[in-house]
Formats: sequence, C-alpha cells, structure tokens
Amino acid sequence: MKKYNLQIKIIGQILFVILFFSTSSAKSLDKFNKAERISNYFSGIILLNNNQFDDSYKYLKKLNGLEASHLNYSVKYLYSLVNSGNFQEAVKYSKKLEKQNLDILESHLILGTFYLKNSNIDLAVKYFQKAKNRNSRFILNNYISNSLYNWSTISDLNQALLDLKKLDQRFENLEKIQNVFINCYFDSPNTKQLFEQITSDQNTDFSRYNYFFAAHLASNGSINDSKKIVNSALERYPRNLLLNQYKIDLNQNKNVLIFSCKKKEHVIAEILYITANALSSQAIYPLSNFYLNLAKYLNEDFHSYNTLLAENYYKNDNFKKAKKIYNNLSKNGDAFNWYSSKQLARIFIQKENKDEALKLLQESYNSLLNKEVYEIFDYAEFLKNNEKFKESIPFYSQIINQINTTHPLYPESTDGRGVAYERIGEWNKAEKDFLASLKADPDQAYVINYLAYSWIEKGIKVQKSLSMLEKANKLRSNDPYITDSLGWALFKLERYEEAKDYLQLAVKLLPADPIVNDHYGDALWKNGKVIQARYYWNYVLQLEETENKLKQTIQEKLIKGL
Repeated sequence: MKKYNLQIKIIGQILFVILFFSTSSAKSLDKFNKAERISNYFSGIILLNNNQFDDSYKYLKKLNGLEASHLNYSVKYLYSLVNSGNFQEAVKYSKKLEKQNLDILESHLILGTFYLKNSNIDLAVKYFQKAKNRNSRFILNNYISNSLYNWSTISDLNQALLDLKKLDQRFENLEKIQNVFINCYFDSPNTKQLFEQITSDQNTDFSRYNYFFAAHLASNGSINDSKKIVNSALERYPRNLLLNQYKIDLNQNKNVLIFSCKKKEHVIAEILYITANALSSQAIYPLSNFYLNLAKYLNEDFHSYNTLLAENYYKNDNFKKAKKIYNNLSKNGDAFNWYSSKQLARIFIQKENKDEALKLLQESYNSLLNKEVYEIFDYAEFLKNNEKFKESIPFYSQIINQINTTHPLYPESTDGRGVAYERIGEWNKAEKDFLASLKADPDQAYVINYLAYSWIEKGIKVQKSLSMLEKANKLRSNDPYITDSLGWALFKLERYEEAKDYLQLAVKLLPADPIVNDHYGDALWKNGKVIQARYYWNYVLQLEETENKLKQTIQEKLIKGL
C-alpha cells in the first residue's frame, strides 16, 4: 500500500505540471505552493476515480481553503465525503460553500436531501431549486435536478403531470416511471392501470416495478392481490431479488413497507437510484455512488440500493467494501442472505480462497427454509464450476426430476449435469444429458460445442460434429472455443488447409490457451510449416496453464513430429 501511495504522489506531481499551469489562475496556483498539497490533491483525485473513496477523503480533506479558487476540488471533495459515508460532514461542507456564495450542483443536492429527510420541506425546496437553476453540462444531472425540485413542491396531480411533460423527453423510461409514481402519490384511479402498463412492457425491463405495484396494493390492504402480483411476476422474473424477498415476507405475514409512493423522500430516493444504475452501466462509478448514497440516506431501509452499491465496489476490485455491504445485506431475510452468500463466495474465489467460498455457500444453502429450483441450480452450478463435479450431480438431478422439459432451467440443468458426468468419466450418461439439453433447446452454441468436441476427441461422429460446429459458429461467430473446435474437426477430417485458417483465428482470439496453440501447431505441421509448428509447441511448454500430460505429448512431437 505504501508503494502504491508513493506512485500516486509521483504521478500527481507530473500531472500537475502538465495540467495545472495550463488551466489554473494565478490565484488558485497560490493555493498549491507546496509540493505536498499538489500530491495530496492529485492522490485524492486518482483514488476517487479508482473508487477508493475512504482513501480519497483522507487526502482531499487536507486541502481546506482551496474551494474558493478551485471549484473542481470542491466537487470531488463532496463526492469523497458522501461516498465514504461522511454525509453529515458533507452537509457542513456544503453550508460552508454556500457562505462563500459558491454555486455547486452537488452541494445543493446534498442540502436538499438533508432537509427533505429531516422534514424541512421549505429548505429542501430552496436547495433543490438552486440545483435546478444550476445548469450542468451533463444533461442527466439537469433532468434529475428538475425532477427532484418537482417532487419537493408537488401538490396537485394535474400540475405535477404538466411539470413532468416539461422535462427532457429523451429520458422516456424515467418519464414513464415518474408518471406512475405521481398518480400513485395522489391515489389516482389510473394508478393500477399505469402499473399494469409499465410492468407488462415487452421492450424494457421494468421487472422491479412489480414490487412497487405489490407494495402499493399491500399498503391499501389488498394483501391477496399483492401476493398475486408477486407470484405472477416471479414466473417471468424468477431471479428478481426484491420480489423473492417480498414473497417470503408476505408469506410470513411480514408486510414491512419499506417503500411508499406517498412519501416524497422514497420516490426521490428511487429516482436517484435509477440514475445511479444508469451511471453504473456506463462505468461512471463516483457519480453513481454519489446518487446511490443520497438515495440510501433518504430511505435507509430499502436494501435494494445496497446491492448496486456493493456491485459497484466489486467491479472496481474494492472487495473489502463490497464484503461489508454483503454481510449486512445477509441479515435481511432468506433471499438477501442467499444472494449475499453467492456474492461473497464470488469474492472469495477472486481472492483464490475456494475452500472458504465452498464452506460459506454450503452453510447458506443448508440454512434456506424453502429451497426453490433456482436456488438448487445456483448451488449445483457453483459446485460444478469449482470442480466439485460428483457433488453437483445430485442437485442437478433434483432439479431435473422436479421440472418438465419446457422449463427454462431444463436445458441448463441437463447440460450442467452432462458436464459433471463427463468430467468424472461417465461418458454415456454425459452424452445422454447433452442430447436432452439440445433437444429442449437446439440453439445452445456452447452445448453443441461441448458435445461435438467430446465426440471429436473420442474419434467418433466427426462429420456430424463438423456440421454441428458450423451451426454453433453461426450462432456465436468468432468465439475462440467454438472456432478452435471447428478447426479441430476439419483437422481430424484431414482438411488441413481449412483447419489452419480456423485455428489461426482461434489463436488470435485466445493467444494464451495451451490447447488452442497446440492444435494450431499441429495444423502448421500438416501444412508443411515445420519451423512454425515447433515454435507454437515450444510456446505451449512455456505456459503455466499447460498440464503435464500435454507437455509430455508435445515433447514427443518435438522429437518425432506428427
């Protein structure tokens, strides 16, 4: 860590020389009269951009007094404050910026959020209006600022709908969502119809809004109708975390309403979440986390916000922060516990702690009161993917015995069990499962590839394998594994020139794979390119992933050729 920080400081000083002299005024330059302040600034910025918010905060807080002459510093510092969990400090700093008459969008949003949460609507309106009037070059910021102002002042259904129409029409889906919430807020008779419209939309994934629909019905005492909505939605979206947990809660008579469309702060929190989700998909993580943390402050009981926050941390290898969130999430019901356990296991695998991952997931799985087929499948997949092939088979079998061939999990489960059987040497059972999987869904490129390649390696049905792999290649063009299998089928059929072209492409697509390079070496040899073949064989010997058996084979080829 010390070495990392030193590198950051060095980079910071270099960047400063290049950037600061060309963009800053003499006044702001005076604030950077020491090398330490220069390095603190750029260390903080770089750490912020790398989503190391706690560390970023430690550096940026040392630069007190810079805000008046360097607005970018203030914006970044606000990000670091909010994203590191120092919300109250962010409020104090925002008030400091106001006293200096500094017009900063983020500080207005922070203060508006703070006063809304604390039921001071007049002050909330004041700051959301300031945010609204602060024109940003980022159009999404403008849309959100206007939306938050509209919601803070909402008082009449027709006026609210008119205000909605005045917003940027490029954000069509956000408009649809806000339209539903506005009608819900005023108990409009159109509410149910609007919820039904948005949740049945075939072009956009609005699965999340089945939960809000169900919560709305439950809040009005229609528990049975709420359950119907949840159960129907789960048939279409069986992995939706919000719906799965809400189903458990309803069945246990725990109708804890953690969201109400009649609460301004809850609706605003959801709008902030939507924004954060869009930003996360574009890898704009500091701003995504900023909006997420504002949403969490407004509705701290809505645990769905934490799932995105943890995922943002995970994507940036900040496993410590992600783990903390997942550990807290696991305490909020069976669905959250199972979801969190899967994510924690994923982190353990990333850190090459497979045993800990297996132990955690086994304990979590055993603790589930009602094991649904999707949970069984997830556990089976985890076992198989971590080379517990024999152990995974009973779980795949359990699923296959519970569902019919038209169930979405049937092709995946028969394929998964087939792989497990193949890896423990029970080929006849594996082949049967692969064929069953393809009968249920003939267009599974990777299942086609697995079965066809297995046949080729066994020296059977090579011509049929070639036809199947040509289909797989059309379904997944330029997939390295399928391309390699296709080339290898041609090789086995002694069509060496064609084989070489496909295998060369496979090497380009997967340059560090031992088997792919070995296959290409074989094709080169058969095409009379002996020196090139030996080069690729020797290269395979240098790869860490090359298994001893393959090394032995290659050493023999280097002596005797093919």
